[in-house]
Amino acid sequence: MEYISTRGTAPTMDFEGVTLAGLANDGGLYLPSEWPRFTEAEIADMAGLPYAQLAAKVMAPFVGDSLSEEELLSLCEQAYGRFAHKAVTPLVQLDEQQWLLELFHGPTLAFKDVALQLLGLFFETFLSRRKSNLTIVGATSGDTGSAAIDAVAGREGVDIFMLHPAGRVSDVQRRQMTTVRAPNVYNIAIEGSFDDAQAMVKRMFGDEELTSRFNIGAVNSINWARLMAQVVYYFAAALQLGAQQRSVAFSVPTGNFGDVFAGYVAAQMGLPIERLIVATNVNDILHRALSDGDYSAGEVTPTVAPSMDIQVSSNFERLLFDCGGRDGAAMAEQMRGFEASKAMRLTNAQREGAAGLFTSTRADGDQLSQTLRWAHDEAGQVLDPHTAIGLHAARECALDADIPVVTLATAHPAKFRDAVERAIGQRPALPARVGDLFAREEAYDSLPGDYDAVRAYVTERATPAD
Repeated sequence: MEYISTRGTAPTMDFEGVTLAGLANDGGLYLPSEWPRFTEAEIADMAGLPYAQLAAKVMAPFVGDSLSEEELLSLCEQAYGRFAHKAVTPLVQLDEQQWLLELFHGPTLAFKDVALQLLGLFFETFLSRRKSNLTIVGATSGDTGSAAIDAVAGREGVDIFMLHPAGRVSDVQRRQMTTVRAPNVYNIAIEGSFDDAQAMVKRMFGDEELTSRFNIGAVNSINWARLMAQVVYYFAAALQLGAQQRSVAFSVPTGNFGDVFAGYVAAQMGLPIERLIVATNVNDILHRALSDGDYSAGEVTPTVAPSMDIQVSSNFERLLFDCGGRDGAAMAEQMRGFEASKAMRLTNAQREGAAGLFTSTRADGDQLSQTLRWAHDEAGQVLDPHTAIGLHAARECALDADIPVVTLATAHPAKFRDAVERAIGQRPALPARVGDLFAREEAYDSLPGDYDAVRAYVTERATPAD
């Protein structure tokens, strides 16, 4: 399997290469040169497999020769053996049509664990082969940071520098990052928004002086390996609900577009997906882009769903590239225009390509709270705010009654205790496995929202490549 950049000029790489590289050196994102596709019979044969075995089968075409079948399965079994639920990503039924896919049974209580527990093992495996070091730089709007830190803390050959916007993540999210005490972990609170932090991270990948000294790697969903691992739970849910006999729709709380793009990948591989519902909060750039072609960034509005407080969705570029004819030069020109003006119009081809599978819905604060109450009062479920936005969109989308609609439950409600308590009058408790979180000592550094300051911090502390 070869991987190409959405911007057309970066060298092609194999799976090991793109896993360690993260962002392409032309500023683009890596995608497979072609989509592997399973037959109906091959998908039917996956029904009933334990999660780790299913994961190895779904990911094998993307991994290619970088890992043997036995190595890939062993890594999957290690990664998913840490989850608190034997099913890893269990389904819960809410009513005749609505379902939840619980993705928060990993060590940091968020869907990011499903991919990042595996990505940490990929890093360790590939770096040991190369006898090399990796400097991970990442930005988090809440959950990526803690999941990535948990996945690589203490691992040989890896340093991780995680930026989060000061005061814009929940207390649980922050503490899950800042209470991890390992010599290779560096937490940085920066002034500004998640978009500011993410822009700094992307700039580091293009900083030739920095990349000449350090192997810069990514754990954000710009890293293909992370996105690839998220494809698996779409297969897991659809198979439990009767694929191949019927299609399934998915509603996905969406910020950076990686989680929902994984559903798009599953559909390209042959999984019968009726519709992918992009659920946004008031930071609705994706809703505007998909509904009327307007991809223009505004100011970020802080909300009680901070992981969605994003105005620049990095992974959207992958969809635009794939739907727009895979023209790297045209994509690079389009993105240069967006990066300069923070506004662009989708082409007709991009809009038509997306419309075949995607729809979108925007939820404001009142609709979020109403959905939290509905889930609690009518279905006996306590949700987190992001999942509530997804469920609001799922219930708004008019699909035939015989099509199951699965909302991705992306975080444990205890990560957002204050918002949940205000809506339903009940304060969710942390699971026992993280129950001492508020007794742990925090450690992080505060920096201004200035690229040179962050760059200097990383340069002083990171381990050179060799």
